[in-house]
Amino acid sequence: MILRVLVVDDEEPMRLFVGRVLQDAGHEVAMAVSGDEAIAMLPALTSLDVLVTDEVMPRLPGHELARLVRAREPAVRVLYLTGFSDELFKEKRRLWADEAFLDKPCTAKALLEAVSLLFSGQ
Repeated sequence: MILRVLVVDDEEPMRLFVGRVLQDAGHEVAMAVSGDEAIAMLPALTSLDVLVTDEVMPRLPGHELARLVRAREPAVRVLYLTGFSDELFKEKRRLWADEAFLDKPCTAKALLEAVSLLFSGQ
């Protein structure tokens, strides 16, 4: 299954790594450096399947970005990338069935498995 993915991370090396791994796996990938840039890109993106976002970003944290993206794309699944898992759960105490998180840094294998699990219902 080819997925349409939006990758948002203010750290360029991580953003490029995630984008490359997902593109190499055959997915269509758009990338943004911030939540604000991601929101500005939404009208040009069609039928977004997955939002892969850093949780800790200036101005707009990942869980707030996910809420705004879901206002346009209610079925989007979200993978939060964070080096601060404790921070994620302090801000967002509950993950929904269509959400997951992955600690940074991560391997390509872990990233692809996390995206796959979002669509497996597990």
